[in-house]
Amino acid sequence: MAINKAAGRFLGLICCLFWVSTAATASSLSYELTPRLIAKDTWLLQGKLEDFSRDNGANIVNTAFIVTSEGVVVIDSGPSKRYAQAFRRAIASVTDQPVTDVFITHHHPDHFLGNQAFADVNIWALPTTGRLIAEQGNVFAENMYRLAGDWMRGTEVLMPNKPLDQTAMTIGDHRFRFLSLEGHTGADLAILDETTGTLFAGDLVFYQRALTTPHTPGIDQWLADLDKLAALEVALIVPGHGPVDAKGKSIEQMRAYLVWLDKTLTQAAFEGLSMNEVMKIPTEPEFADIALTQYEFIRTVFHLYAGYEEAAF
Repeated sequence: MAINKAAGRFLGLICCLFWVSTAATASSLSYELTPRLIAKDTWLLQGKLEDFSRDNGANIVNTAFIVTSEGVVVIDSGPSKRYAQAFRRAIASVTDQPVTDVFITHHHPDHFLGNQAFADVNIWALPTTGRLIAEQGNVFAENMYRLAGDWMRGTEVLMPNKPLDQTAMTIGDHRFRFLSLEGHTGADLAILDETTGTLFAGDLVFYQRALTTPHTPGIDQWLADLDKLAALEVALIVPGHGPVDAKGKSIEQMRAYLVWLDKTLTQAAFEGLSMNEVMKIPTEPEFADIALTQYEFIRTVFHLYAGYEEAAF
């Protein structure tokens, strides 16, 4: 009995130490978010050119804010509550203006799971984006917990509270134009700040980081959306992932890759290649400098190839 009591006390001590160690680790996690001025009144927090991990805390997304004469406008809230809390501190390091409006570009988790830290302001999203968050948000959050671990502590889904059906809005001294597009997820918001000519393209545009395809309605739709973005008069493009672009190279890169992707999957389907065979196809040398290209190509084959096989036969 004495041995059992001693063993019990030892196990209890081990469990206690493990809990303390885990709690300490979680509390020590900190996003180092440094806002960078990219246009008048416009600040960027650029994410890493990586996939979600416990090392990066899912900080792979570009978020941004615009300081207007009536308050701060935020573009996407980020991947976690902890990230968004750091986001608000980053804003406060630049301005004492209050945050008034948040715009969510689409329903993928790295773009909206920071909403809790903005619960006191208007959170805008396309109506379909709101529906998709309601349907899929909790599953996304669970997956993010598995991928990023303690960085996600306390993060829960908070729905957008303002359905966006306007095509334009003036906030302070900035006028914003909204484009409701579909190519990446079926509900994709692109935002043009007409005051500075800055286009916030969301994940319709990836730059120097391979695009993701789990919810695209089709490459043809995505290409059509890129045509609409290319037709705009802009001074700067802020992609959902990757560096800012002042020369339109990001849209050119996206178009070239999507055209190659469509051609490759179409040809493979007509040749009767299996999914495993298609996954082994190397990407073109012109895409070699794009981060995660082969990795995302394999994922895209998994996402889309069955549709190409069905169309071929």
